[in-house]
Order: sequence, then C-alpha cells, then structure tokens
Amino acid sequence: MSAELTATRAARFANWNVAIIAITVVVLIVAAATVDNFGTSQNFGFLVLDVLPIAIIALPMTLVIVTGEIDLSVASTLGLSSAVMGYLWNANQPIETIIPLCLLLGAVLGAVNGFFVTVLGLPSLAVTIGTLALYRGLAFVVLGDSAVADFPPAYTNWVTGTIGSSPIPNVLIIIVVLAVVFGVVLHATPIGRAVFAVGASEQAARFAGVRPGRLKFWLYVASGLVSGLAGVLWTLRYSSARADNGAGLELAVVAAVLLGGVSIFGGKGALPGVIAGVVLLGSLQNALRLSDVSNEALNVVTGVLLIASVLGPNLANRLRRT
Repeated sequence: MSAELTATRAARFANWNVAIIAITVVVLIVAAATVDNFGTSQNFGFLVLDVLPIAIIALPMTLVIVTGEIDLSVASTLGLSSAVMGYLWNANQPIETIIPLCLLLGAVLGAVNGFFVTVLGLPSLAVTIGTLALYRGLAFVVLGDSAVADFPPAYTNWVTGTIGSSPIPNVLIIIVVLAVVFGVVLHATPIGRAVFAVGASEQAARFAGVRPGRLKFWLYVASGLVSGLAGVLWTLRYSSARADNGAGLELAVVAAVLLGGVSIFGGKGALPGVIAGVVLLGSLQNALRLSDVSNEALNVVTGVLLIASVLGPNLANRLRRT
C-alpha cells in the first residue's frame, strides 16, 4: 500500500462529517442492541417527535452559523409563538388563522434580530442573548404561568400520528421537506455560495458582489419563521401552550449543528453532517431516558457533546494536516 494512498485514507478518516455519521450509526446499533424498547417502531415515532424541533431549527441555524453569526433566541421564539397560540385559542380564534399568525410572528422576531445585527451592526451573540430573555419574558406576559389545552384533535392527532398504517410519523414529512429545501439552498444555489463566501471572508464576499447584510437579515427571518413553526408543532404535539415551552432548547440546537461539523467561526459546514448530529444527539437522549437517566444527567450529556463538537473538528483538521 503506497504512502500516498495511506495518507488519502487517513485524510478521509479524519473528515469530521464522515466520522460523525459513522459514530451516529454505531450509537444507533449499540442502543438498539442494549437498550430495551429502543429499536421498536413505537419508540422510533417518539424519537422523531423528540428531535423534531431540534432538527428543523438546526437547518436555518446552520446557514446562520456558516455566515459567522449565531441565533440563541430560537427557543424563546418557540416559546413566544406557543404562548401567542394559546392566547389566541383562548380568545376563540380559528386555528386556521392562529397558525399563520404564529408563523408570521416568528418571522417578525427573526427580523428584529436581523435588524439589530445587520442594520445597527451589533454582535449577534449579544443581540440574541438579549432577545432570548426578551422573547421569553414576553411569552410570560402573554400567557403567564398558565397552560392552554384542548386544541383541535384533527391537528394534534396529525402531529402525533403516522403515515397510514406504517410506523413513519407524519411530522417526518416536514423534516424531510425542510431538509431538502435548506440543503438545496446551501449546496446548490448562488445563495449557498454567498453564505459560505460571507463566512470565509465578508470583505472578499462584498468585493465579489455579495451583500452580506441583506443575506444575514433574511437568514435571521428564516430562523425566526422556522422557530415559530417549531412552536406550533410543539404546542400541537403536547396539546399544551405554555410560556416555558422549549426552554433551553437553543443549546441542543447549537450542539447538534456544531456536532455536524459546522465551524463556529463560519465558512465551513454541510447539512448531511448536521442531520447526523441531530440524530446522534436525539438518539443518545432517547436511549438515556429509556435507561431511566435523570434530566439533569441529560443536560450534562448535552454539555459534553457541545464541547466535543468544538474540539472534534479541530482535532480532525490537525490530523488531516499531519
């Protein structure tokens, strides 16, 4: 075996995207073999429902992080969307009107982030930490500590139901459609090339005719819109609108995106790796819950994965250069 071939294979092994997909497959196999009920069709449905909000929010978050920015307000946007949904349902508004309004609310909240970041030029980390607190606070102003239930069974049953008699959850359709849309945009359109260019060098991208401010603004709008959709789906899944719905979810979303090989410094990333990161995170949490591990321990696991997601790609890059 030639040294060149050995080096090539070593480089492929060091590729973080390949590694994270392989790790995810191994975790799924081990969990199915060692954890009771993990490999059942019923648990597959629960797993998809559990990762649903992380999966769909991680898609626009990937594009935001590739540009070198971040959005930490996504979980609070989800919570405010859920609270407004409950408030409007209590006010006897039709669900067909409520859902579009909640999606519009999410887009507006994303536009607020985009305005502060792109028009006023404030750091996205500081802005979205501020709106994280602001949006969550507004959610409690809207709904208080109470919960609103009894949403239309036709909607709640669809969210928790499966396609026909198969074990495939209906909501998997939403995940797949959004993954295809964001995947095509990021990897097969001029918008995607502009996203990578801005993340690599904003000044160089500007010289190439890209308008970084406008691009980032619409990415924040997309992030808010999808977070609003996650709020609607969360509310219908549990048939419960609460101001604290999705609290802390932003860490899991960021962990999944970084686990997928997206550079926190921008300019690098791929959606297949992010999807593998979502599945890995969700599978670990699901397996630990089935093993009666406490929620506090699950938070520790998320924190460890978040650190590993930053260290892993750096180590892979060093291995590739040696």
